[in-house]
Amino acid sequence: IGLGTVTYLMKGRIHHRDSLGTDSWIEPGAVNWMLAGQGITHSERQDGDIRNTPHDLFGLQTWLALPRAMEDNPAAFVHATKADLPELEGEGKQVRLILGTAYGQTAPVDVGFEVFYADAHLSPGAAIPLPDDHEDRGVYILSGEVTVGGQTFDAGRMLVFRPGDCISVRAGDSGARVMLLGGATMDGPRHIWWNFVASSRERIDAAREAWRAGDWAHGRFRLPHDDAGEFIPAPER
Repeated sequence: IGLGTVTYLMKGRIHHRDSLGTDSWIEPGAVNWMLAGQGITHSERQDGDIRNTPHDLFGLQTWLALPRAMEDNPAAFVHATKADLPELEGEGKQVRLILGTAYGQTAPVDVGFEVFYADAHLSPGAAIPLPDDHEDRGVYILSGEVTVGGQTFDAGRMLVFRPGDCISVRAGDSGARVMLLGGATMDGPRHIWWNFVASSRERIDAAREAWRAGDWAHGRFRLPHDDAGEFIPAPER
């Protein structure tokens, strides 16, 4: 509840099913946007023939807290292929815009609020400025290393920048792959428990009790279409 998930792969493929009836595979360069809103269940599996052969899986799933006005929206799911997403290239940079608006481009998946999320490959020594039209901005380093303000950061680091600062990220001698992200500042604090995110503890409590009740036929939650044989019990704490 109360969040949207962004699934983006670099290697492998995942089979997504959810309680809306979605049955979709995601592959590298494509994006899945799942709006939980009031509540959704989903499964993500490597099933079928893929499990019988050697394979790699590498990707990111990012949670976005929804604005208060969208917390109780109906759940939704959108898939966009690699070919659907805008790409920019030049001066040693290749950028795929996954969500939102940046660098004069707009991704086709409408999340309903201000955001940007992009996958950037940087050649050795190449620099990329962060968009200056979003208040919150950050960089997650997937591979290689980058220099910002005279400091060097390597893979696995998350950098968050002050609003209004003019920021550029420069790749090191081996190049870098980074995720650029940001958007509007959240409209207040959020509570998180398990897979539930909300602006109040009361919303969390109500969702927890609905899940524990396990009334998949008539209650608040349904189990995924064609994958309802098991579910994860709510943790005790």
